[in-house]
Amino acid sequence: MEETLKQHATHKKLTLGKLLKRALFILIGSGLVSVGLEIFLVPNHIIDGGIVGISIILSHLTGWTLGLFLFLLNLPFLIVGYKQIGKTFAISTLLGVTAMSIGTTMLHDVRPLTEDPLLATVFGGIILGIGVGLVIRYGGSLDGTEIVAILFNKKTPFSVGEIVMFFNVFILGSAGFVFGWDRAMYSLMAYYIAFKMIDLTIEGFEGSKSVWIISDNYKEIGDAIVARLGRGVTYLRGEGGYTGDDKKVVFCIITRLEEAKLKLIVEEVDPGAFLAVGNIHDVRGGQFKKRDIH
Repeated sequence: MEETLKQHATHKKLTLGKLLKRALFILIGSGLVSVGLEIFLVPNHIIDGGIVGISIILSHLTGWTLGLFLFLLNLPFLIVGYKQIGKTFAISTLLGVTAMSIGTTMLHDVRPLTEDPLLATVFGGIILGIGVGLVIRYGGSLDGTEIVAILFNKKTPFSVGEIVMFFNVFILGSAGFVFGWDRAMYSLMAYYIAFKMIDLTIEGFEGSKSVWIISDNYKEIGDAIVARLGRGVTYLRGEGGYTGDDKKVVFCIITRLEEAKLKLIVEEVDPGAFLAVGNIHDVRGGQFKKRDIH
């Protein structure tokens, strides 16, 4: 038993193929971030949050290249991340930050695609968000404030999201004093767009959903979902909190495009069934890959 636990606790090395895939997508993500910054946001004096935002402000004030600040300011957090969060995460982050720093330096003298601040905000935010989302999805990070937030979260009552938000409100507010308050507002828009694109990139475009159904006709509902929707189902045992009666719970995973049809199936079999649908971020393994719908 003890040997089995040790085997499960031991870190398994990634295969060469998975390492190359991870490195490739981190490099692609870092390249997109470089494009979003140097081709859209930075030339129009629009900043992002976190270390990137601080680097843009310092680069503007000193005249030094943005890539230099991106690397130097993230370096201490990489060291902390290596000790506190893990070797794989730190190496992936180092790869992403290095590629981003080199990319922004190479693109620094390239002419921006637009000088319209609204277009720069929208397209810069989209490209930046997709790039950051790819890096996060494949195990890295491009911003040291996230590492700080994770560490602070262990010692304070604030969540990671609240700590990151505090940092970014301060940084985006500082843009008003450096670039003007209209640019600070554009920066806030760009940050929001990037934030949404990060979520979309990490979660995927399909938008998987978990479904919980409680009904006395659970078998008919389960069979109908398998036959008509092409999804596998799992039957769970439950107990009514008020009545104490044994209940069967039908559990399955669907995409958002299948939600309406699933509700129709449940309505047809048992109009009084309890139905709960929730968003989920990632699905792996099992019988999630669907068969044809009948």
